[in-house]
Amino acid sequence: MEKIQNDLPTLEVGGDNIVLFHPHIPKNAVKYVTDTLSTRWIGQGPKVEQFENEFSKKFCNGQTAVAVGSGTDALHLSYILSGLKPGDEIISPVFTCTATNIPFLYMGVKVVFADVDKNTLNISVDHVRELINERTKAIVCVHYAGLPCDMDELNSIAKKWNIPVIEDAAHALGASYKGIPIGAISDFTMFSFQAIKHITTGDGGMVSLNDQTLRAKAERIRWFGIDRTAKQEGHWDNDIKEVGYKYQMTDIAAALGLAGLEEFDNIIAYRRKLFSIYEKELQNIAGLTFIGGGFKDREHAAWLCTVVVERRVNLQKMLREHHIESNQVHYRNDRYSIFGRRRDNLPNMDTVEDKYLILPLHTKVREEEVYRICEIIKGGW
Repeated sequence: MEKIQNDLPTLEVGGDNIVLFHPHIPKNAVKYVTDTLSTRWIGQGPKVEQFENEFSKKFCNGQTAVAVGSGTDALHLSYILSGLKPGDEIISPVFTCTATNIPFLYMGVKVVFADVDKNTLNISVDHVRELINERTKAIVCVHYAGLPCDMDELNSIAKKWNIPVIEDAAHALGASYKGIPIGAISDFTMFSFQAIKHITTGDGGMVSLNDQTLRAKAERIRWFGIDRTAKQEGHWDNDIKEVGYKYQMTDIAAALGLAGLEEFDNIIAYRRKLFSIYEKELQNIAGLTFIGGGFKDREHAAWLCTVVVERRVNLQKMLREHHIESNQVHYRNDRYSIFGRRRDNLPNMDTVEDKYLILPLHTKVREEEVYRICEIIKGGW
């Protein structure tokens, strides 16, 4: 097995360079932020509530959406609201951003890592079935690259064991599963507005809640445990009964988010067009498998374009010679010391861990550049 390498420096914007990621800043972002800076509210205020309401209508079928300062905040808040406590066990994918699993370390919750499905790099439903037992208190899934997981199967397992499903949809804004938007399916769904996501608030996150009665608790926990509405209305009892955090979103961030919502349909349509070009052009190439295409029962959000390739390092270096940035973005979490040790029951992850590669996919990439990338890959490595 090749040693995992990540020693190529970040490629700078300019010339004929094609960078791996680039933020999308909407045309109204500067105006909306400037307008916000001239008001009384630049921290959490009316624009946060407006962003929550508009986001909920667009992505969550109108159910409760609570805005926070980051996607990690949103995950931690979801885990708290789901009732997890020290000593509980959860099943979570080994292949994800560490933000998915680090909050469990705060909480004293034991992470049981599930393998990937080698065809999608999403969590393996079969492995979840093997791992689940009476100690399991939640199932966490990540919609890798923007492709929804097998939600019917995961929710069926969770229902049998009477535990919640928590969706990490950091990659999956605008995705859907069997006609239902991601954000309106499971008990808890988290979204990220980090700098390079579909829409950005600089950094930020959102929690979608199936149980609308949890809204007040979520809003208290994101603000030190204080009932902020009651305090502002002058009838707060001046006590804190829950441990809270400083997890709120600001109106400055929400202004960016509102500008992003206005352009979202165009953003995702363009990203899906690039994704479809990659999918069409990168077929029937020896030593390369395109990940995430061909599904009829779910709609991809097209956040990442991933290929699994033999001699991945060779391909990555060859692309760099042509001024094209590529990389491995997330790594198996059990390679990090904080999670204890490398697990020995994850054969699919073992097989693909040094073979996957991410190709440029964002609104600054032109269609002709995607065709150029594909032609270079077709030339061999």
